[in-house]
Amino acid sequence: MDAFLNTSFGITILTFIEALAIIVPVLILMAYVTYAERKVLAAMQLRKGPNIVGPFGLFQPFADAIKMMFKETVVPSGANKVLFFLGPMLTFGLAVLAWAVIPVNDGWAIAKINVGVLYLFAISSLGVYGVIIAGWASNSKYAFLGALRSAAQMVSYEVSMGFVMVTVLLCVGSLNLNDVVLAQQHIWFCIPLFPMFVIFFISTLAETNRSPFDLPEGESEIVAGFFVEYSAMAFALFFLGEYTNMILMSAMTSILFLGGWLAPFGIEPFTWIPGPIWLILKIVLVLFFFLWTRATFPRYRYDQLMRLGWKVFLPLSLLWLVLTAGALMLFGWLPHAV
Repeated sequence: MDAFLNTSFGITILTFIEALAIIVPVLILMAYVTYAERKVLAAMQLRKGPNIVGPFGLFQPFADAIKMMFKETVVPSGANKVLFFLGPMLTFGLAVLAWAVIPVNDGWAIAKINVGVLYLFAISSLGVYGVIIAGWASNSKYAFLGALRSAAQMVSYEVSMGFVMVTVLLCVGSLNLNDVVLAQQHIWFCIPLFPMFVIFFISTLAETNRSPFDLPEGESEIVAGFFVEYSAMAFALFFLGEYTNMILMSAMTSILFLGGWLAPFGIEPFTWIPGPIWLILKIVLVLFFFLWTRATFPRYRYDQLMRLGWKVFLPLSLLWLVLTAGALMLFGWLPHAV
């Protein structure tokens, strides 16, 4: 068996199985995030939410998927047909590819690379291309305006997210996500780096186009924005991409600031629970804050969005980065690069 696994074909089969072990649970979780969102919003707004399809409405995500699969895909006559379908495929594909470097336990990752943080940052930066391509290919002014908004929004908040990641990496001394988690065995980074934790979480809302930063989809002024011309499975791929990105950003937040698969502060009774369970619980907690934010805050104006990103988050994240580096140098805590 070991001889087979050491061959090229064996390594390919093993990698495929590892990919399925990560991607299938993510897709199932994504389906039920849509259910959870509707239930959480209903509870906060004193409504019932899905409660007809299946017990407690649990089959609602499957009903939605079946409806999308059997609907007709309408392509505008003036659209670029190749790019029209490439946009949603790119959005969903990149959201799934990013999971290749997410460690769900010590050493459990599809791709165990030493530059996992750079890989994640690159993949999240490429995600904007799916939105821009979709907005341009639709041959609609509303869709194009939504795509331009999304491009400006993602670029604005990625700068702050980059400084936040650099601050975390200064405390770790490695670009490997596995090392980032192991560096939090004594204290989670959300405590000493709390301002950066807040900036990162709010930036993930903007990065995933979630409320109160869902300007690319502004229904009141640009009629659903960049995917206004999409229907059926093409629309569903954008839907899948958005919710997969939400789960990905929640996983990144958990790994960078909440100790990943580690039990809370190494407390003995909690260490009996497997690491992947802890990671899932933390992802679910961060996702709940995504939904809570949507139920609480109204949509920002576009000038408020830009001002928050460039005039508040950028200088604050840069300042905290300098203070962190100074404190590590002053007390001799700067780790050696691995």
